[in-house]
Amino acid sequence: MSTIPEELKYTESHEWVRLEDDGTVTVGVTDFAQESLGDLVFVEAPEVGASLDRGDACAVVESVKAASDVYAPISGEVLAANERLADEPELINSDPYGEGWLMRMQPGNVAELDEMLGAEAYEQVVAESD
Repeated sequence: MSTIPEELKYTESHEWVRLEDDGTVTVGVTDFAQESLGDLVFVEAPEVGASLDRGDACAVVESVKAASDVYAPISGEVLAANERLADEPELINSDPYGEGWLMRMQPGNVAELDEMLGAEAYEQVVAESD
């Protein structure tokens, strides 16, 4: 069973977002996504400074089974990318909601967070994907 932290927001394409105290957001891929992909061998993180629209393909995660695009869950500017993932893509497998974060963003429109899925709604998405 996948872990789905209550305090995060989710997308149907299996990204998570955590609103930080400073108004920025941290983004990653969910436990369900990393379980589905299997052992990750490569991560192409988004470019710092990139301006993204919600739904833009912004990163790639590649496992021994498949490569998958990661989509921007909200619009905004990429402030940081998790540089550790270049050498340690398995951090997403071992700690998807912690050390395995993908990027930090400055939201362009904070209201987009309200349109994202809560934990309970995302749990339904996962149940229907099984």
